[in-house]
Amino acid sequence: MLGRSYERALDIGRPPNVKRLFPNSRALIVSGKYVDRAMLEKGHAIALAANARNHFVIRGALQAAQRAQAAMIIEIARSEGGTNAYCAVNLWNLARQVDAVANELGITVPVAVHADHYTIKKWDDVAVAKQEIPTLFEQGVTSIAIDASHLAEDENVFANLELVPFVPAWAGLETEVGEIKGAEGLSTKEDALFHIRALNARGVFPDWIALNNGTTHGIQASDQGIQVDLTAEIHEALEPYKVSGAQHGTSGNNSERLREIARRTRTTKANVATALQFLSWGVEVNDYGNAQVDEQGRFIKIPGEGVTEEMWQRMVAYAEEKGWKGGNYKKLNLPFENLLLAQPEPVRQRMAKRVENFCYRLITEVFNAAGTADLVIKHILESGSHDPGPKVRRIEKPSDWTDDQISKKARKLSKPDTAKGDWDD
Repeated sequence: MLGRSYERALDIGRPPNVKRLFPNSRALIVSGKYVDRAMLEKGHAIALAANARNHFVIRGALQAAQRAQAAMIIEIARSEGGTNAYCAVNLWNLARQVDAVANELGITVPVAVHADHYTIKKWDDVAVAKQEIPTLFEQGVTSIAIDASHLAEDENVFANLELVPFVPAWAGLETEVGEIKGAEGLSTKEDALFHIRALNARGVFPDWIALNNGTTHGIQASDQGIQVDLTAEIHEALEPYKVSGAQHGTSGNNSERLREIARRTRTTKANVATALQFLSWGVEVNDYGNAQVDEQGRFIKIPGEGVTEEMWQRMVAYAEEKGWKGGNYKKLNLPFENLLLAQPEPVRQRMAKRVENFCYRLITEVFNAAGTADLVIKHILESGSHDPGPKVRRIEKPSDWTDDQISKKARKLSKPDTAKGDWDD
């Protein structure tokens, strides 16, 4: 039986949008800020941010967090679940699915609902975002990543400044100076400092920063991945600004490298997407989170795991018909979601269970996040609010970071050609 602390946290810790949507819910959906704070208090701990490309990922990830008594994040990227989505789970139904599953399964650990990679690829996208971002929070999102890293450095800052007023002050906020592009165009200390100093001067204090620190998509058979030394150097330089790290592209990195990220950097959020998708389907996945292929380059489906063998054959045939290979198998999520939900209950359960077991191991043995659920509740009770407030105040002088000065300083930064990067996830 849950105690008074949990009841109080439910009463005061859920943001206004969540309480309005789910007035009778027993699920503790919280701001992403609280998840970040819990990881910081435990120390060298990272919250699993599970990309819910299908419903089974939501079920499995939540059950893993409950087993580990860990705070966690469930997220979907704009490319995955936006207005041009390739997943049935989307930015507008994610919170409803999380809340429904949490109540069904008796999940009581704190969960943030995160809109990941809200991408701004050209300046015209800013106007669309001003209309769209409020609708995400109206539908239960409690945290967002504004990703304008596709733009020039000064325009990236300006896009953040334009859009932050449309994000509730209590919500978790992630900003980006890079994306999953492999080894090309890695972020630098100078890039990150420029970005965070400019935002700080203008009164914007992100909870997380995502870097392009050398990541892969979870389908390669390579051990090239996150550059830990680079990440640690950048995080150390940013320490005065109290911004945590958000690690993207963890699929494709082995457990030891991810443990090193936890030990040596200020990362408190790590996205896992591709591996969870393949796990739910029953594809063989190695310690790097890479889906395994046979000599013909076909994904290896484990008999009796994930979807039925007949369903897998339908998925493979559909992909072949569409010309989808490798990473483009992600596009199967949208046309097959309802077909997967229509499978027998034992099949659906084993799909979620495989995700659960993988996530549980990450949470407890790699990310050091077990037991952080109680820390979130403690922070909520201490703050007496759904909003813990910012971690830092203004350090930089606004007079040193006018629009003109931001553009002038941006021109001094070197920017490698990243046109060949994969910007989707």
